[in-house]
Amino acid sequence: MANVKINRKLFEKEIGKLDEKMKDKISLMGTPIYSINDEEIEIEIYPNRPDLLSYHGFKRAFLAFMGKETGLKKYKASPPKKDFVVEIDSSVKEIRPFTACAIVTGLKLDDEKIKEIIDIQEKLHLTVGRKRKKVALGIYPLDKIKLPITFKALEPEKIKFVPLGVEKEMSGIEILQKHPAGKEYSHLLAGKAKFPIFVDSEDKILSMPPIINSQHTGKIDTNTKDIFIECSGFDFNVLNKCLNILVSVFADMGGNISQMTLKYGKKEVTPNLTPTKIKISIDNANKLLGLELKEKDVKELLEKMGYNYSAKSVDIPSWRVDIMHEVDIIEDIAIAYGYNNFEEVIPDISGIGEEDKNELIKRKIAEILSGLGLMEVSNFHLTQKNDQFIKMGILERQKKDFVEVVESKTEYNILRKDLSHYLLKIFSSHVDSEYPQKIYETGKVFRTYNGIVVEENRLSIGLSPGKFTDIRQVLEYLGKMVGLKFMLKEPTSFPDWFIDGRVAEIMIEGKIIGYLGEIHPKILKNWKIRIPVALLEIDLEELFKMLNHI
Repeated sequence: MANVKINRKLFEKEIGKLDEKMKDKISLMGTPIYSINDEEIEIEIYPNRPDLLSYHGFKRAFLAFMGKETGLKKYKASPPKKDFVVEIDSSVKEIRPFTACAIVTGLKLDDEKIKEIIDIQEKLHLTVGRKRKKVALGIYPLDKIKLPITFKALEPEKIKFVPLGVEKEMSGIEILQKHPAGKEYSHLLAGKAKFPIFVDSEDKILSMPPIINSQHTGKIDTNTKDIFIECSGFDFNVLNKCLNILVSVFADMGGNISQMTLKYGKKEVTPNLTPTKIKISIDNANKLLGLELKEKDVKELLEKMGYNYSAKSVDIPSWRVDIMHEVDIIEDIAIAYGYNNFEEVIPDISGIGEEDKNELIKRKIAEILSGLGLMEVSNFHLTQKNDQFIKMGILERQKKDFVEVVESKTEYNILRKDLSHYLLKIFSSHVDSEYPQKIYETGKVFRTYNGIVVEENRLSIGLSPGKFTDIRQVLEYLGKMVGLKFMLKEPTSFPDWFIDGRVAEIMIEGKIIGYLGEIHPKILKNWKIRIPVALLEIDLEELFKMLNHI
C-alpha cells in the first residue's frame, strides 16, 4: 500500500470542500483517508490501483465517482514524427530487453507539479516496478536531447557520465560502488557483463536504467516544456501500462501526447491508449452482489468508475492495470453502488460450525515439526517456469500436466506443481544467513488430469546442511508422533533434482506417497546454494484418509 499526499487548497479549489460528506465519499471509493490537516490530505492507495498514485490520477477517478465527469476519459496521442524513434539494440536482450516510450509537449510545470511527478515516479518504482526490478522510469527535458534515441548495453568501464546529484563524471562501476542510488540498486545489475543505457543521436548518455539519470539530460524543472519518457524492464505489456499511467497524468496537466516508434527489428508504437473491451453478464453481477440491477443501472454505475458501457461490453481505460476479468469490473460496480448501501441478509440455512478434520491434521503436523526446530514457510500458489522447471533440471519433454495462467500480468504465470522448488528458492535467498536452516511447508499443488485442474495437499521439508539420514529421521519421528509407519524403498524412478543412490520412495501401506533424499549438486548450483540440502515431499491426501479413520 502507498500513500498519496495532496495539497488541501488545490483539492478544495478543483474538487470540492473537504467536509465530512466529502471525506466519506473519498473512503467509499476505496481510498481511505490516512491523515488530514490544514495543509494537506494523505490518502491510502491499494496496490491494485497504481493509476491513483498522483493527484491528477486520483482527481480523474474521484470526479467520475462523484458523478461530475463520468465515463471513460479519452486522451489523444499524435502519431510519431520522423525522428520520434527509439532504436533497441540487441545488446540489451539478456539484460533489460524492453522499453516503452513517449513524448509530451506543451507542459506548464510549477513546483507542485514537479513534486507530483517525482512522487508518482518513485511510487510506481516501488509498487508496479517492484523496487525498479520489474519497471524503471525515466523523464527527461526534450530540449537537452537530440533525437532519435538508442537503448543499448555497454561494458561498465565504457559508460561515463555525470549522474544525478553529483558534479563529477563517473563510470558505470563507480556509480554502483559510490553513488547512493547505485549502491541501493546495484543488485539489479550484479553479475552483468554489460549495463543498459539510453543515449541520444549525439551519443550523450541520458541514463543507466534502472539505476540513475544523467545530471545534464535527466532532470526537469519549471522551465521544461517538452519531455521524453521511457519505461524499461522485462514485460512489454506492463511497461505499456506504466507509460499510459504517466502520459495520462501529463495530459491532465495540460500536455500533448505524441507516440514514438520503437525499433525492435519489428516496429512497435507507444503509447497505445486504445481502451480494451471485456464482456460482462448482468446476471453474473447480480448473482455475485445479491442485487437486482437493470442494464441502465449497470451503465450508470460503471460510468461512475470511469468506464464506458454498451451492449454488455465494457471499455477499460488503458491505464487500468488491475482489470483482468469480469469479476474485477463487478467489484467496481459494487464500489460505485456503495458498500454502505448493501443490506445484510441472514441466509435461510442453519448448521453447526466445525473445524475441518484435515486442517486439524495439518495443525498437528505443524506442531510436531515446530517442536523439532523447523520453521514454517508459506509461498505463492503461482510460480515461474524458470523456477519450476529449468532450475529443477526438468527437461523440455517432461514439462507436462502443469496449469498455465492465461494472459498473466506478471512473470508468475503457472500454478506450482510441487513445494520442493519453493523451499530451494528460500534456501537460495538466504545463502548468507545463519546455518543450520530447517524449513517446511504444507500447501496445495496443482496439475491437470484429463483437462481438469486437480488440487492436492502436500508437505515438504528441507534441511540445510542436510544428509539422507537427517531427513529420514525427521520423517520417522513425524510418523511415530501421528501413529503411522512410513516405509522407504529404493526407487525405480524419481524426481530429477535428487542424487541417484541418495533417494528413496516414501510408502505407506504399499502406496507411494512421495520421495526423500539429497539434492543433486547441479541443482544446488542452479540455485546458487553452497550448502548440501536434504529434502522430502509427500502427498498429504493419503495421510488424511488414514488419520481420519484412526
